Amino acid sequence: MSDLSEQIETNAAQPKKVTIQGNSAEQHSLPDQIAVDEYLANKAAAKSSNRGLLRTKISYPGAT
Repeated sequence: MSDLSEQIETNAAQPKKVTIQGNSAEQHSLPDQIAVDEYLANKAAAKSSNRGLLRTKISYPGAT
């Protein structure tokens, strides 16, 4: 999965709407881009094999 942080930074530096020779283009809003970035990061974290805290029962040899 690609890191969108650089793309978001690039989009923030560019104008929101551009018109050249009658053709216009508009970029998605920054809050929408940040929401997508957070969604994809959460989705990747959910698929990760390291899911935070794991509960395990520790038993020592010889303990009853």
